[in-house]
Amino acid sequence: MTSPAATPSWSAPFDGDLSDDLALALQMADAADAVSMARFDAADLDVQLKADASHVTEADLATERAIRGILAAERPADGILGEEYGTSGDSARQWIIDPIDGTANYLKGIPMWTTLIALAIDGVPRVGVASQPTLGRRWWAATGLGAWTNTPEGDPRRLAVSTVSTIAESSVSFQSIAQWDEVGRSEDLLRLSRAVWRDRGYGDTWPYMLLAEGRLEFVAEFGVKEYDIAALVPIVHEAGGRFSDIDGSDSIASRSSLATNSILHDDFLTLLSSPATTN
Repeated sequence: MTSPAATPSWSAPFDGDLSDDLALALQMADAADAVSMARFDAADLDVQLKADASHVTEADLATERAIRGILAAERPADGILGEEYGTSGDSARQWIIDPIDGTANYLKGIPMWTTLIALAIDGVPRVGVASQPTLGRRWWAATGLGAWTNTPEGDPRRLAVSTVSTIAESSVSFQSIAQWDEVGRSEDLLRLSRAVWRDRGYGDTWPYMLLAEGRLEFVAEFGVKEYDIAALVPIVHEAGGRFSDIDGSDSIASRSSLATNSILHDDFLTLLSSPATTN
């Protein structure tokens, strides 16, 4: 199976039991955390440049290998799409892996990076785990099972997006100015920043999790790949939010993403496509 480009609606009914798959994803996150943390902030960390001029570290490679090893043993019939080792298998069930989302932070010793593990079924992301071991944080979800995070006491807490109902009261994260400028949408970003209460570029996975926790109302970015966002979709959805590409379509292959508290999704789409400010 290739990366899922054309998919049914992400809100399409699903009557399967994903409990075992979610448990396996959490097990893989445990293994990934052990591997990635072992080399975090190491003075002799091996860092290379990939063909696309992005960085890859020995930890990216080792972490994805650890996840793939578990899948080979536990789900040998499933397909895999990973950032570092590409696509393998041909199945309606595809695990989508970003071993270290935020490699630039990882190689600089900045603790804001995350392992992302997703399971897409028939192209729809159904299971998602985002693990941020440097901060002791993890978020997880599966269709029909809710979205959750860990508390400082170690107990799970269910996630819910905010009930903010106007753009003017919204807090948003736009990732980086350069992303928007590269696709010719810097004016849209400026219009957005003028319309909302607060704007910040928190970066990578974390703002999506802040949205799922009800702390932000909007996150958007460009240049994202399937493995950057697949795990985030079920977490945002199960928390009550909405996730699409920047044009409102249900796709993880469009190289853009837009997550909101759902209430304001259409309003933000209108704001980003029209000079007329929506409140």
